[in-house]
Amino acid sequence: MFNKILVANRGEIACRIIRAAKELDIPTVAIFSEVEPTARHVKMADEAYMIGANPLDTYLNHQLIIDLAKSIGADAIHPGYGFLAENEDFAKAAEDSGINFIGPSSEVIRLMGDKARSKEIMKKAGVITVPGSDGILKSAEEGVEIAEKIGYPVLLKATAGGGGRGIRLCRNAGEVMANYENAYSEALKAFGNGELLLEKFIENPKHIEFQILGDKHGHVIHLGERDCSIQRKNQKMIEIAPSVVLSEEKRKFYGAAAVKACKDIGYYSAGTMEFVSDLSGNIYFIEMNTRVQVEHPVTEIITGVDIVKEQIKIAAGHRLEIKQEDVKFNGCAIECRINAEDPKHDFRPSIGVIERYYVPGGNGIRVESAASVGFEVTPYYDSMIGKLICWGKTFDDAIARTKVALNSYEIKGIKTTIPILKKIIKRDDFKTGLFSTSYLKEHPEVFEYEVPKDKEDFVAFISAALAAYHGL
Repeated sequence: MFNKILVANRGEIACRIIRAAKELDIPTVAIFSEVEPTARHVKMADEAYMIGANPLDTYLNHQLIIDLAKSIGADAIHPGYGFLAENEDFAKAAEDSGINFIGPSSEVIRLMGDKARSKEIMKKAGVITVPGSDGILKSAEEGVEIAEKIGYPVLLKATAGGGGRGIRLCRNAGEVMANYENAYSEALKAFGNGELLLEKFIENPKHIEFQILGDKHGHVIHLGERDCSIQRKNQKMIEIAPSVVLSEEKRKFYGAAAVKACKDIGYYSAGTMEFVSDLSGNIYFIEMNTRVQVEHPVTEIITGVDIVKEQIKIAAGHRLEIKQEDVKFNGCAIECRINAEDPKHDFRPSIGVIERYYVPGGNGIRVESAASVGFEVTPYYDSMIGKLICWGKTFDDAIARTKVALNSYEIKGIKTTIPILKKIIKRDDFKTGLFSTSYLKEHPEVFEYEVPKDKEDFVAFISAALAAYHGL
């Protein structure tokens, strides 16, 4: 096992990794910027080092992190999610320095980060992919030709990166021609790679993802799927495991195909295969995430598998002790992301100091957070300050427990997304499980606004209300 793990991340995921490492009796090292010397992950780790004066650069500085790991004798780095977690250059730099990267190989990160290549791999594994170009588009004219064959609407989509950049929705040939250069330029600027592919746009899809675990000895399993369809601007808000609409037959088929694809590319570590499902129930592969996901706890709760501990053991060369036939699904779990945002003003980030912080507890309730009284929410990092995970024997039981937990979750001093999560969870259409990624756009009534008293705030209020209504 490792002598020491450097955690190249912050917030709740850094705390989660440190806890898993401690359970494996491995010393941990935290890094931090000058704006968070008293952060929880800093206090939890056995050692902690400030490596950057610029908070925006601290967790993205390849060389400083690698140099620190070498100087303090850390023989492994866990990147968590976000920041450098799917950065092939960072993984390669760790490998070249003789440091274990707790994730897949840099080559696999590169391979699966290319949407065109990953799509080709999944096709060979027998997984249905979204209809579209077989590879990278050579021109806008080629895009029009393919779109005419598969039918509009279509997406022009960057082969690299993510987060909605380098993507354009096109409903006719004119829009393909007009959007091609814009999508190319945006992708080139954001990812250093402007290559595009074209796919059929699946309207009002469900977002389904399969959790994968693979070791360095060729053993790969899946831990079932999660439904992540409740989203805003491609950012997940609520995740459910397992999906309440996926049949056991489809679960086995797509799970087996995802496992086969991972075996084909020599994948090891935790990873997630992402799919979309159309209104007819057809499921299509879209991409793979080569890291631990924010929503991994819902899978842990229903399977009893500690995904982060397995990640660490896999990176150290241990064999997976879990076989596919050992994986059993117990009940249902729901995760709500608690963000420091104001839903009544177009989810405007809310910064400040937390004056009161009370988290719910009890049977079947888990909270992952790095926040506490006195915690300062800054503008420098992601707005998520916590995750509420609730288990129930059935989906209805999980909903009931989530309602109670959200009602007892108290955060004072900043605005949070708790109010809108409460509204969504109690709606009858949520209970059916038939919601899609367009749920919030289709239900503007979920948003309630406080009419401000002064002119400046009133203008902001009107703008936020219109933006929310139109799904901008």
